[in-house]
Amino acid sequence: MSTRFLDHFFKPRSIAVVGASERPNSMGGLVLRNLRDSGFTGPVTAVNPKGYANVFGEPCVARISRLQEAPDLAVLCSPIATIPDDIEALGALGVKAALVLSGGALLNDKRGKKGSIRERMLAAALLSGIRVLGPECMGLIVPSSKLNATYVSQTVRKGKVAYLGQSGMLGNAMIDWAAGRGIGFSHLLTLGDSVDVRLPDLIDYINQYSPTQAILLHLENIHDSQHFMTSLRDASRNRLVVAIKSGRTSEADISGIAPTLGIPCRDRVYAAALARAGVVRVDDSDEMFDALETLSRVKPMRGDRLAVVSNGLGPALLAIDKLIGAGGKLASFTPETRHALLRDDVDISKPGENPVDLGGQATPERFVEALEWVAADPNVDAVLVVHAPTRLAPSKATAQAIIAARKRLRRNLLTSWMGFDEALAARHESNLAGIPTYMSPEKAIKAFMHMVNYHRVQALLQETPPSLPFSTTAEIRQQCHELIAEARQQKRETLWHSEVANVLEAYGIPAAESQYVKTAEEAKYAAQTMPGELAIKVVHENNCRPFHYRKHPHKLSAGLLQDLSTPSAVAEAHQRLEARMAEKFPEVEIREYCLQKMQRGKHSMQLCAGITRDAVFGPVIVFGIGGYKANVLADRQVALPPLNLTLAEDMVSRTHAAKLIREHSSDPERDLGRIHQMLVKLSQMSSDLPELRGLEINPLLLNRDGMLAVDFAMDLGSPARFAIMPYPEELREWVVLKNGWDVEVRPIRAEDAPLISRFHAQLSEESIRFRYFHNKADLSQRDLSLLSQINYDRQMAFIAERLDSNGNKEMLGVVRVWNDPDNIRTEFSVIIRDSLQGLGIGSLLMKKMIRYCKSVGTLEIVGKIMVDNHPMRGLMKHLGFTQHYNIEEQVVDAVLRLNEPENDWQRHRLEKPA
Repeated sequence: MSTRFLDHFFKPRSIAVVGASERPNSMGGLVLRNLRDSGFTGPVTAVNPKGYANVFGEPCVARISRLQEAPDLAVLCSPIATIPDDIEALGALGVKAALVLSGGALLNDKRGKKGSIRERMLAAALLSGIRVLGPECMGLIVPSSKLNATYVSQTVRKGKVAYLGQSGMLGNAMIDWAAGRGIGFSHLLTLGDSVDVRLPDLIDYINQYSPTQAILLHLENIHDSQHFMTSLRDASRNRLVVAIKSGRTSEADISGIAPTLGIPCRDRVYAAALARAGVVRVDDSDEMFDALETLSRVKPMRGDRLAVVSNGLGPALLAIDKLIGAGGKLASFTPETRHALLRDDVDISKPGENPVDLGGQATPERFVEALEWVAADPNVDAVLVVHAPTRLAPSKATAQAIIAARKRLRRNLLTSWMGFDEALAARHESNLAGIPTYMSPEKAIKAFMHMVNYHRVQALLQETPPSLPFSTTAEIRQQCHELIAEARQQKRETLWHSEVANVLEAYGIPAAESQYVKTAEEAKYAAQTMPGELAIKVVHENNCRPFHYRKHPHKLSAGLLQDLSTPSAVAEAHQRLEARMAEKFPEVEIREYCLQKMQRGKHSMQLCAGITRDAVFGPVIVFGIGGYKANVLADRQVALPPLNLTLAEDMVSRTHAAKLIREHSSDPERDLGRIHQMLVKLSQMSSDLPELRGLEINPLLLNRDGMLAVDFAMDLGSPARFAIMPYPEELREWVVLKNGWDVEVRPIRAEDAPLISRFHAQLSEESIRFRYFHNKADLSQRDLSLLSQINYDRQMAFIAERLDSNGNKEMLGVVRVWNDPDNIRTEFSVIIRDSLQGLGIGSLLMKKMIRYCKSVGTLEIVGKIMVDNHPMRGLMKHLGFTQHYNIEEQVVDAVLRLNEPENDWQRHRLEKPA
């Protein structure tokens, strides 16, 4: 997975079309004609075994081997059975990019020991390193390069939107849809069932090399979630990303991927992943363009409070119904705004309240006057105009009046011109003025909610969370690893109930006081030490697995007996459970019996929390209402680890459980805070224990005394691959400086934002200039989020910190690197507090970073140093960097080779300037 040779797809200088003819139904012939009609100026050659002299005026050869020179791009339209041999021949010729439009039902057919056509295509590509996009792709269109290498029939306008899809037919429809709306594209392509080039490769390429303002994604299947999430998170920090996902229901999902235990619908995992990446998700293609139109034309939102101004109450109420149903907020006007609206009977239906009904007699001037009052209200974040044409206020005249006053309106403005004939002119005027406009109030509300959701996910990307509530130690991790190793040695896939209790306690999650026994006598003796009513549960292989619910939820308690008041009753209950198991499940081995006190009385709420594993996205944190109804209630929310307190709070806020706590708890913030901390601990557990496949705590009791895990189960699997790389604990180390200070050098984390801010405040103007190449007095919220929240699989930052005399952490210095997506070259920066120069901190941090970059296979580390930064230039010389004066940028380029390239492509990339 990389951007290797992708330039050859998007900026080819020459093209060969394999399988082109002048037959009416020839796909290759359509491609040739589109290339000619799009104005592509480079040489184009057709390849056809029938040996035509030319095809549609372009020269033709009979075989790939007869091409006079290797084209930059080959477009393959020949029968699918020939494609593997074609790719091998193209690779041998030196072609770097192949676009495979062919497809069909034979892709998975195997030919003896050679494998399927798809497998042979990939093998042929790997043989020479040629990049293959397809099969079954629509092709690609790059209007700026005058390139249309597709079989579609319509031209595509030049624009700043990239469309990357996985369905050719949907791509075709997208082109037609965009043409009708006047939307242009910078890139438009579909991957089909691509064997080599994947969606994250294309996202990386466009994010790195294209001035695209927005990316539209159509998703069907994700193959490498970590690469997908990294590329998507990088892209969404720089431009708008809108996604639509097909196969959302189990009936429409043809991937064949097993369901995710504990999550009734896997689409929730995709929703959580897209939100975590800062992506706006839409439900249909119509909504995709509405979202694009809105988000590309409005200013960033400050909040989610909407005001509605209309010339009729009915349409305004339709908008409000849609708004509240979608989870939006109706703005409450200030007394000043209410007073202004009450004057002269401007607002006729609900005077002074939201929505503002101006009535059918409202003139364009009255509309503008009301909008100016409403848009000036500090409680309003956006205003929706809903208008139906009247004799006094024709749609076009009203639109023109609003457009003329647009600069005086201090809020985002959306419009819905209802009707068709007269409203068409008003929508046209609004479009020309860059004001988002919609045919109905309901569509306008959907668009507003896209703004709200985009504001939310982008805020989460830039949020700097508070300090972690809990940090594991090496001893805690070792203790849990030993438990898992012992279970593995005994060929077990599950931990015993008592073992899970130990793991929970190790991570600071309190478990109900329990005693574990084997025999009735042991149960009787244990009961004597536990006064009060008791419950006893049989623990066996089947109920040690998390999220394995029975088909009949009312039978979940079949292995549990409750309200046992005496030791004799406990012993009798033990015997009854033992007999029941022997009768109904004689083949099942009983592991132990769990004896607990009855948990009643304190107005407890039953919750469910845990960890499950998705086949695509890996570990997933789950939370919602608990008890035996947990598997049928639609309350369970999911989030991808690693979690911090801010992300945990966002996850919990979407559950019914949070609403119940806010309604009934005597101290909602305390109780919600306990849940947030517990979810962060579960996230840490999933990172520390990669073999943990699933953990279910159900019920998890919440009451005035705190939280208590009553029942729980944990199973094991192969080490997990995380969609978002977790915090690399193994890279922490302690060192002693020249002055005797004990210093920890560790990777940075999101919670370090306050530490970074205090560190920056202690730097001199000169140090800041050396680091940022200009004076940067303060760091913004966005700066802090970019510096503290990094993708560990593509970036790394090590900080040196110590405890000061008051026991507070202080940051001494930091070194950072930013890798390119192909791990060819990484760019570093390093900065040390002025008062600490000469202690060897810079050398310490740089050496650690060099060791790290070498270990992950990076080929070269580079940096730009100001000419007068003599201490840094001296450090680079000491570390073995070569230094060259860059006359163009007037800086010194420092370069150090870390690993040798393994192939010509890497060598070629290294020859390019950084």
